[in-house]
Amino acid sequence: MNLPPPSPEAVAHSRELIDTISREISARGGWISFARFMELALYAPGLGYYSAGARKFGAAGDFVTAPEMSAFFGRALAQQVAEVMEVSMPLVLEVGAGSGRLAADLLRELEGLGKLPERYEILDLSADLRERQQATLAAAVPHLLPRVHWLDRLPEHFSGVVLANELLDAMPAHVVAWRESGIFDRGVALDAQGGFTWNERPATGALLAAAEEIAAQCSLPPGYESEISLAARAWAAEWGHRLQRGTLLLIDYGFPRREFYHQQRGRGTLMCHYRHHAHPDPFYLPGLQDVTVHVDFTAIIAAAAGAGFDLLGYTSQGQFLLNCGILDLLAAEEPGTPDYIRASGAINKLLMPHEMGELFKVIAIGREIDRPLRGFSTGDQSHRL
Repeated sequence: MNLPPPSPEAVAHSRELIDTISREISARGGWISFARFMELALYAPGLGYYSAGARKFGAAGDFVTAPEMSAFFGRALAQQVAEVMEVSMPLVLEVGAGSGRLAADLLRELEGLGKLPERYEILDLSADLRERQQATLAAAVPHLLPRVHWLDRLPEHFSGVVLANELLDAMPAHVVAWRESGIFDRGVALDAQGGFTWNERPATGALLAAAEEIAAQCSLPPGYESEISLAARAWAAEWGHRLQRGTLLLIDYGFPRREFYHQQRGRGTLMCHYRHHAHPDPFYLPGLQDVTVHVDFTAIIAAAAGAGFDLLGYTSQGQFLLNCGILDLLAAEEPGTPDYIRASGAINKLLMPHEMGELFKVIAIGREIDRPLRGFSTGDQSHRL
């Protein structure tokens, strides 16, 4: 792979995480599931990609998220957030707030609409990202900082809007192989040189049950490999015990199940991001790169429905932003100015099917919301789930 070389300090950091993962593999009899490997690579305290201090978002990081691309993403999303708060509670909880850019844009736009939340809560496990979020908000909306509160865990009870942008794709996932001889959990072992290597064991328990269900629904050929995120399912179901009234608004890249496990996608969706380069090797420089899988949105709504939630809408990011009036917001700007031209280019990337508009989806699940949501007023694709 022709990727930018890391600094010696970064290599040393990665080496420390490699040693940590290797010790766990040895302590567990020479094998761990890929879900556990992914969890350590991303979240090992002080060492994982999201737990250490490397810059991740924006031009200087490894990838650019929609909020980093344009403030118009957050401004359009604010229309939907305000609508849900009107019929639930004036509270927002953002899970995995990244750089804090989305929180800043949302709060600024909600203030302009006269619909500020009483509290804007952020749950993020990374101390480094918390500091960056605080700095972003202090620079952008310092007078609104008293409304922002950081949490260490999910609240016992909550009503309002739960917002997660590109969260589910970073939750640990198992890699599964459907072989002629059975269904296997593709885990990680150590090779003769002490490096990481794939190693398969028969799938068991909840993973086996999930894999059998997928195979029955999608007619997978022998040798098919893909991912199953039991963690994402559990996270969605957990809100059944916590959300009393309101909506989970989840934005991520993924597919309905029959598209996710399509026969043409026979090696899954696992992808890594390093310095704006995408590649498929999760064992490359652990701790220095993001490791992601696409979202099976059918599994998410199944888990949520089992927890007592209603499906309130599902559509592409492009359609959702159009429904929320992103082009009307752009039209209010002065045409021809440098700001307008930059905003127009960024909005095209957010909307166009060959950019982020179709790959990214928006799903709303909730409880005691008895009115249609604006973001799904046209182009709702719930029937595809």
